[in-house]
This record gives sequence, structure tokens and C-alpha cells, in this order.
Amino acid sequence: MSLTADVKAELLAVRDPRPSARIAELTSLLRFSGGLHSIANRVAVEAELDSDALARRVARDLVELYGVRPELVHVQGSGARAGGHYAVRVIEGGETLARQTGLLDQRRRAVRGLPNRLTTGSRPDLAAVWRGAFLASGSLTEPGRSASLEITSPAPEAAMALVGAAHRLGIAAKAREVRGVPRVVVREGEAIRTALATMGAERAAAEWDQLRQRREVRAGVNRLVNFDDANLRRSAQAAVAACARVERALEILGDEVPPHLREAGELRLAHRDASLDELGHHADPPLTKDAVAGRIRRLLAMADKKAESEGIPTTEAAVPAGVED
Repeated sequence: MSLTADVKAELLAVRDPRPSARIAELTSLLRFSGGLHSIANRVAVEAELDSDALARRVARDLVELYGVRPELVHVQGSGARAGGHYAVRVIEGGETLARQTGLLDQRRRAVRGLPNRLTTGSRPDLAAVWRGAFLASGSLTEPGRSASLEITSPAPEAAMALVGAAHRLGIAAKAREVRGVPRVVVREGEAIRTALATMGAERAAAEWDQLRQRREVRAGVNRLVNFDDANLRRSAQAAVAACARVERALEILGDEVPPHLREAGELRLAHRDASLDELGHHADPPLTKDAVAGRIRRLLAMADKKAESEGIPTTEAAVPAGVED
């Protein structure tokens, strides 16, 4: 099963016993899954849902909460919905239901957002609003750079109402329009985990968070490995360049090399992979890191000065092509 299907399956099992929460969830679900239609000049309430289990639950809630008898229809898929979907319709008594749920105002005008009493309700009611919206048109992608929890909205006003409810729940959500379709989007990892847990999908929230943490650890390890590899390459290139320049310097100076500078140069060539600090320990008597570096620097400078005066290649010319000094 996909992450989205896992979350919806868990949310389907959530049954808040409080009437206000049940009404909030059902109203939100109806709003984000279809809403109002006109059939034979009568107002009908219709919800288009992806699963038979969800359709049957909506139908049962309509009977228990409002005493209406909905019609369940399996709609064959076409286009983007190749798998088909289920429609829950209330035609007889549809206008009364629309008024009761707040989808229709007193002037018989469709409410484009959500009823105000829902978005200003208690925390359990706000969580139920989000649960209903996600069951209707929500989706969840895997943790990563493009991770997101999204809910497709029927109108910008409904998206803004859902964002307002999210903020009251402490969830960082934003309204977006993607290819002309309003959406509510949660992108930050901790906010996604909070949203899932708040809606009631606590198992999915824990599993999603574990997957996110594993991926973050793996990404961190990969970054460190790449960083270490880059450092090793640079160190190896620097050692090759340093040894090539020292060899050239000793060749240019010949017998003119002062003994203490020759010792430093020969130490560099004898221990090509050693650090300057390690080279100092090999000297007799031992030298500090700065002393070794200073002697090698003076050796190269003396050789380059002589090379320039004689018009011959300097120590830089001995560094192999493609190797950084």
C-alpha cells in the first residue's frame, strides 16, 4: 500500500464519539470531496470518494447524524481516475442537509469555504476537520527533499479555511495553487508528523518520522563520506605537488643547499604521505610543524630564485598537470 492509502486506512478506524467532532469531520469530508450539485432543479449533496469502505462510512454517518438515506454508486474510472470511484449522493432532502451542514447559507448560496463554527471550534473539532479533508482529497509523499502532505481543495476559500484551522492546531500549512488547482500544503518534516498525529494517524506518524530520520542519517553519512573523500583527494594532490617541487629544488640547487634545508627536503621525500607535524617527529633532533614548513618554504624560494636568474624552469614546472599545489 502507498503511504497515502496507509494513512487513510488508519484514519478510517478513528471514531471520535463527540457529536460535534463527527459533524465537523463529515462536513469537511463532504466539502473537500464534492459538495453541492443541482440535479433536476434540486440541490443535491454528493461526495466522490476513492474507496468503498470510506463511501460506506460516509453513508452510515449521514444516516446516524442527519437521518437521510443516501445513494451509493460505483462510478467506472476514466482518464486520471482509471480505477473508478464511489459516489455518495443525497437528493431527497439534499437542500435541508446542505443547510444543516453549513454548505448552503440561508439565502441558498453555496458556502465556498467552511462553516465558521467548524474553523473556530475546539481542538478535537479542528482535528476532525483536517481528518475529513485528508480522507476526501489528501495525499502524503515519502520523506525527502520533496516530501509533502497535501490536500486538494475545491476552492481557494476552503483552502484558506483549512490553513486557518491548521494554524490553530499548531501545524505550519500554506495555501498554494498548483496548475490552477488550490491546495493546502505541509512541507516541513516535523509539521507533517504533527499533522498526521493530530488527525489520529499516530502509527503512520511514527513510521513516517522513523523513515525521515533514517533518510536524514543516511544523507548525513553520505555528505561526510563525500567530504572525507574530497579532503583525501586534496591531501594526496598536495603531497604529490610538494614532493615534485622539493625534488626539483634539490636538483636546481645541487651542492648549494644549506644542510638544514636539505634535511627538511629529504624528510619530505622520505615520508611522502606524512603530515608536517609527523615530519618534525622524524627529524633529529625533532622539529616543530612550523619549523619544518618554514625550512621547506625557504628551500623552494631559494631554488625558484636561482632558476629565475638562470632562465630555467622553476619548481612549479615540476608539478604534474592536473595536480593542485
